[in-house]
Amino acid sequence: MQLQLTLYKYSLRKMSESTSLTQQWLAEIQALKRQLAEQKVDLAAAWESAEKWRKLYNTEAEQRRTDAHLFQQTIASLKANIHKLQGIEAATLADGKAIEAIQSEITQIQAVGELQTKLIAAIKERDRLLQALKTEQESHAQTRKSLTTALGDAIDGLARERSAAEQDR
Repeated sequence: MQLQLTLYKYSLRKMSESTSLTQQWLAEIQALKRQLAEQKVDLAAAWESAEKWRKLYNTEAEQRRTDAHLFQQTIASLKANIHKLQGIEAATLADGKAIEAIQSEITQIQAVGELQTKLIAAIKERDRLLQALKTEQESHAQTRKSLTTALGDAIDGLARERSAAEQDR
């Protein structure tokens, strides 16, 4: 009888330990499920952020391309005006009316002071346009650098999230 009692106590203790171990495993499984759900939410947020940055970058890039195209058109127009004023453009030189118009404008200038005033105005306008172009080029380069860095950071973060998610599997 003593032996049976001892065996009974022993089997109760083993069952209690087995139940405790099962509960620990179930708690661990629940904790891992929560972590997995959190990782999925973080991954979705990272994708959303990357998409947002991609859209912003594309919008800014498109605006810069448009601006660059407009500036190229302006530069081409200004070059054409410079060539006309300098009398370098071949078609203008071959056209007698253009030569007459230039000569007429020159003859209207009565004094060296008027010529100097027109020249100063033309040089100021050229300098202003060159400065505006330089500023826009610098702004474009800075924006491209900033957006590229931000996009790279977002992609790196996404890669880390994917790596972490794969390690959790």
